[in-house]
Amino acid sequence: MKMAKTVAIAASTALVGMLAATWWVTRDTSDDAFAGCRASVVAGGTAAIGGPFTLVNGQGETVTDKDVITKPSLVYFGYTFCPDVCPLDNARNAEAIDLLQEQGRDVQPVFISIDPERDTPEVVAEYASYVHDDMIALTGSAEQVKAASKAYKTYYRKQEGDEEYYLVDHSTFTYLMLPEVGFVEFFKREDTPEDIARRTACFMDAV
Repeated sequence: MKMAKTVAIAASTALVGMLAATWWVTRDTSDDAFAGCRASVVAGGTAAIGGPFTLVNGQGETVTDKDVITKPSLVYFGYTFCPDVCPLDNARNAEAIDLLQEQGRDVQPVFISIDPERDTPEVVAEYASYVHDDMIALTGSAEQVKAASKAYKTYYRKQEGDEEYYLVDHSTFTYLMLPEVGFVEFFKREDTPEDIARRTACFMDAV
């Protein structure tokens, strides 16, 4: 377990390095409506993150990104069997959503499983019901999940061992997606609900 957590942390750290690679010297923010809201930068620009996906929701319906991202959304890749990181991150995101809703801002949490072997539509639907009333939970075939993960530049890898109680190493970013805009920001594990709510509100006001 300790070795697995070390591998997961190392992979996540490497991904942070990729996502946070700066282009402060060469970039031009004069036409960036969100420049005043950004606390992070992405190698290749924000267009490098996100994109079309086809997955299955908790009702067993096939949906696309256009069906799901109809309002500002906090998108997180994880799995329901995750023993520690995913529950904490999703609870944190749900708290941020509640803070935003108290301000009259309509934002939804989106959970995409990277464990389609165990996370059936029924399983993710039940999981979402425990996390937040407005959460949209998605799964799909192994190919569909892999394509969605690739679009969002996330990392995941099933650990070897027990075929029933295996763990999955994965990255832990939360992505802020805006309809008609796409990806605008990512949040890291150390960001608090207040941080996420404040920065999300900034982006929403700047649209």
